[in-house]
Amino acid sequence: MPGWPRGKAAGVPCPHLDGALRCMLFGQPERPAVCSSLRPSADMCGDNREHAMRFLHRLEQATRP
Repeated sequence: MPGWPRGKAAGVPCPHLDGALRCMLFGQPERPAVCSSLRPSADMCGDNREHAMRFLHRLEQATRP
């Protein structure tokens, strides 16, 4: 990710999200490979944003360097 040679820090929102939390790099060649490879699932997204955010927090914690 530009400006973050080792990736985004856990808990920090991506700087490439717009006001509606949509990726502004979607479909662009500069979109990081990790973002393109992340495939949402029912387990990840749950029924609401809170569930999804908890899931992502656990994923970030489990994969931090």
